[in-house]
Amino acid sequence: MPATEPSPALRWRDVEISFGAAHCAVRGVNLAVALDEFLCVVGPTGCGKSTLLNAAAGLLAPSAGQVEAFGAPLTGLNRRAGYLFQADALLPWRTALDNVAAGLQFRGLPLTEARAAARDWLARVGLAAAATRYPHQLSGGMKKRVALAQTLVLDPDVLLMDEPFSALDIQTRSLMENELLALWASRPRAVVFITHDLEEAIALGDRVVVMSAGPASRPVGEFAIDLPRPRDVAEIRLSPRFVELHHQIWQLLRGEVQKSQTALQASPA
Repeated sequence: MPATEPSPALRWRDVEISFGAAHCAVRGVNLAVALDEFLCVVGPTGCGKSTLLNAAAGLLAPSAGQVEAFGAPLTGLNRRAGYLFQADALLPWRTALDNVAAGLQFRGLPLTEARAAARDWLARVGLAAAATRYPHQLSGGMKKRVALAQTLVLDPDVLLMDEPFSALDIQTRSLMENELLALWASRPRAVVFITHDLEEAIALGDRVVVMSAGPASRPVGEFAIDLPRPRDVAEIRLSPRFVELHHQIWQLLRGEVQKSQTALQASPA
């Protein structure tokens, strides 16, 4: 008997998500992410990228269709997923160490064990010396490292990331992107990474999905990223294949961005 294919870590089956009768965010979305795949999703502003991520996290129920996690319909929160938001979600009254330990404490792990695991993850993201600092004492890049450790200390099988590095300066952003790739390589898991930056998507991903202009947005293109790993995100941007992929994907993405801008200009104020 041939071995059966493992179920994808996430699957959207004919998913539609509407907010009342007036607005359909996404419609007819069929998409799957393998357990060890790094998927990047790009598209015009307002095309429903974050909406799909919220559905995958179990924070938002589809109006039609179904989200599946590891072959089973997702009902309620996705307990095998970790979510890294665009905005910082650190608790200002907790140190970096105790922010990382918080999720383990909420799961019932004793404080001593939670802090030991948190200390290990702070070291992995290069912040061992900042364990006793509070969020207001951390730079933007340091806060992102704490948030990454806070998510990964829970060892999720799926990592959902909603433009996590968009607020960082370009140098810090490149460092964080390389750090993310290194951590992912050490323990492959499914990643769904939302970004407006096509260069970032190509530099990080195994596959890039382009969403159409909204409303009723849907995937309109998928591109395999055949760049070798491991990657340095700054250096890989200089390779001829990167430039070729960027040109191919931008031809499609540009059209969807133009449609979105035209629709915004035509809408009443």
